[in-house]
This record gives sequence, structure tokens and C-alpha cells, in this order.
Amino acid sequence: MKYLDLFIYLKKIEDYAKDQIDIDQNLVIRNFSFKSNYRFILPGGLGNNDNYEFLHTPINEDESDIIQKMLIKKDADIIENIEFRYHIIMPKKENKAKEIVILFHGFNEKYWYKYLPWATYMAEKTEKAIVLFPMAFHMNRAPVLWSNSREMYRVSEERKKRHPLLLCSSLSNVAISTRINNKPQRFIWSGLQSYYDVLDFVEDIKEGIHPGIDKNAKIDLFAYSIGAFLSQVLMMSNRNGYFSESKCAIFCGGAVFNRFSPVSKFILDSEAEVGLYSFIVEHLDSHMDRDEVLRYYMFSTPEGPNFRSMLCYKTLIKEREEEFRRMSHQFYVITLDKDEVIPSYEIMNTLQGSRRDIPISVDLMDYPYNYVHEDPFPCTPEIADEVHNCFTLTLDKICDFLVK
Repeated sequence: MKYLDLFIYLKKIEDYAKDQIDIDQNLVIRNFSFKSNYRFILPGGLGNNDNYEFLHTPINEDESDIIQKMLIKKDADIIENIEFRYHIIMPKKENKAKEIVILFHGFNEKYWYKYLPWATYMAEKTEKAIVLFPMAFHMNRAPVLWSNSREMYRVSEERKKRHPLLLCSSLSNVAISTRINNKPQRFIWSGLQSYYDVLDFVEDIKEGIHPGIDKNAKIDLFAYSIGAFLSQVLMMSNRNGYFSESKCAIFCGGAVFNRFSPVSKFILDSEAEVGLYSFIVEHLDSHMDRDEVLRYYMFSTPEGPNFRSMLCYKTLIKEREEEFRRMSHQFYVITLDKDEVIPSYEIMNTLQGSRRDIPISVDLMDYPYNYVHEDPFPCTPEIADEVHNCFTLTLDKICDFLVK
């Protein structure tokens, strides 16, 4: 099936409510439930009562402020982020998968549609189960309101009034931009929650209590965009040796966070990007001085230093490069020549080191059609054949690495 046809077909049949959905005679989507144990580290949680962020007050006291209304609910109380369903695409013949690949998505994603063809192709090509595990406050872990066009239009218009020089505000990015602009530390807390959730997921497998994955299953990772950040911290920290034998394939990602250019109508608006950069790059130390919980997680946990090293290029350079050198045989990366969000040279700077002497394989590719970081395989009928060819070429490289 051509990529475009596969995309349309999978988008049509996806359903979280069903326990199992047949894709074809060989593959099936199985859905499982997950409950996060880490709501307490989120803003408003029992272990995290940070209240020093700036909150807008209503402009008109007689009318509820649309931005304040969206922000007033504590992160720890957003139940969609705590209890959710996730997909596994796997061979029908397997009751319990013997090998899995955990797929991590990009920043500000609300739907799996883009990734369903990727996961299906990988499952067919590798005969491994592909786990589509959502990061905190993304995909179906986000409230439906954040995807409500009418409400998000009102929020976007209000942001434009408050920030006259605002760039790239859109219905797609206004929810995450408003939340990040209000509380940039959300990036860190949701990242840590995602990290610990993945570890709990892996521990369920190791303890033999996952109903669809064998306790001795080999675990590999495939990450796109910001998902690479999560995969890199998991691999570097290697809790309990869970990822000692894992391979990690990365597509359009791998650079430290402060070398991203995330201002895009699909990712963040300009005001949110400035606030986030200021918090995690320019003033993180001062924030940690007054926030002992943040300081604890960034300094006193095994993953803290690795997380910090992936936030800013100049932080813990030696330690970061030593880690990637040690794991160089476990990584394979594909980057795109015209990617303006995470440029290829920044990916190489991070993964191959400042002297380009870390032997991580990085393939630089380019496609013969107009593409962007957020949409490398456009579902446009006029270029369907070209997109299909580039999609299969790219995914074949990734699958070949994962099955070696």
C-alpha cells in the first residue's frame, strides 16, 4: 500500500476505545491502559507547589479571562495526562511480543496520525511490536479543549493583543505556547514525568505483568524530533541496565535543546520560545537556587545531570560526549538537509561531538519535494509517489539498523 493510502486507511480505523483493531492479515493494533505514578512532581502536585510564576489577572473583572481560564487548573489535576490509553502495532501471530520498539513523537503533537504509517511499516519490516507511547500532555494525554478550534482561536487572539510583536501564533500551538509562556518549568516537569512513565512501563515488562509483551523482550527505541531528547536521557541514564543492549534510531532530532529553532505555527510561538529559552538556558541556576524540588531532580537523581546536559550545549560537555562515545554503536541518526527546526549540523555537534570524533552514524538526506521538519512526508496526492519512495527509503534504513 502506498504511503498516502496507508495514512488515510490507518487514520480511519484508529480507535482508543477498542482493545484490538485488525490492520490486515498480519498486523493488529492493540490498545492498553496506563496510569502515571508521577502526578506529584507536576506543578500543583503534592511534591511540587511552585507558585512563583507570573499569572495574568483578568482584564475585565466582569468577564472571565480566557487565558487565565485555561491556566487555572493545576497540571497535577489534569486527569487525561494521568490515565490514558496507548497503541501497540504488532504481528497478529504473537500473543506476547518478543521484541519491541518504543516510538517517541515530536513536540506539540496531539494525534498519532502521522506516525501510524511509520509504526505499521516498521512492524511489518522488522516483525517487532511498535509501542506508540505518548509523552506527558501530548496526544491523548492532553485535554480535548486544547484542540478545540473555537476556544483556541479566542486564546490566540488574546495572546496577540497582549504581545503585539508575537510571531507564529496559531490554533495548533496556542495551548502549549500559553502554558509554556506562563510556566516554562513545565517543559522540565513534563519531561521528567514522561521519563519516569517510560521506566514504569519497562519495569512492568521486566516484572512479567504486561499483558502484551514478554518479560524478556528486547527493547529498542525510535525517536523523532523532541522524542530524541527523551530517548537520549533514557539511554544515557540506563536505569537498572534496561537499555544496555538497546538500539536507538533517531529521525530529525538529537541536538541539545538550546540548539533547536522551535518558533513555528506547529510548535511554539515566539513569546513562548523566548520565555522557555530564558528559563532553561539563561536562568536555570537561579531558578534552582529558589526551588529546592527542581534542584533535587536536576542534581541529586541519576538522570538529572543527563537531563541538564541535553538542555544546553555548554553544560557538562565532557560528560555528555563521553556518554555518546560510550554508546556510539547503539545509535543511528537520519537528519534532513532542509530541516530548519533542528538543523543537521547541530545534531552532529551534539552526537558526534565538537571535534566530530564520536563515531555515531549520521545520514544526511534530502527529498525532491517541499518538506518541513514537522511534516517530512506530506500527504499531497500530486507528489504521492515521490513521498512514498522517500518514506520507504528512510524507514528501510531505520529498520535495517534495528534488526542488525
